[in-house]
Amino acid sequence: MRDVRLVGEEGEQLGIMTARDALSLAVEKSLDLVEIAPTAKPPVCKLMDYGKYKYEQAKRDKEARKKQKNMEIKEVKLRPNIEDHDFETKARNAQRFLIDGDKVKVTIMFRGREVTHPELGKALCVRLAEFCKAESTVEREPKLEGRNMIMILATIKHD
Repeated sequence: MRDVRLVGEEGEQLGIMTARDALSLAVEKSLDLVEIAPTAKPPVCKLMDYGKYKYEQAKRDKEARKKQKNMEIKEVKLRPNIEDHDFETKARNAQRFLIDGDKVKVTIMFRGREVTHPELGKALCVRLAEFCKAESTVEREPKLEGRNMIMILATIKHD
């Protein structure tokens, strides 16, 4: 039978004893014997109510998930020959999304023969990235995909 280091309910050290003695002590106190550090020499076991431990663990995990911000990808659609005021409105929306912690997918939609001038779309993407440079970085450079040019902006991480 191998020896284990036993820790009590309140975290107090109960010393090194055989696993059988530790188990009988756990049964005596109507608690569970839980192995905490199997790689330690000797392994560390703790007397605890395992059901209560699992419940508290689940509660902590739920709390951590609640605090986590789930990030979305918001989309801003533009046309290559957009008017200045319309561009500024869309750019402010993109800026607001970025401040809220979301990523922004910028889509330039080409119609008809506009697709023969991808440089207009690229210039528009660069202009929007410049407008939002304080809040974001370009995660994906502008790239033509079919009749759309797509660029993704990501929020700058402030640590």
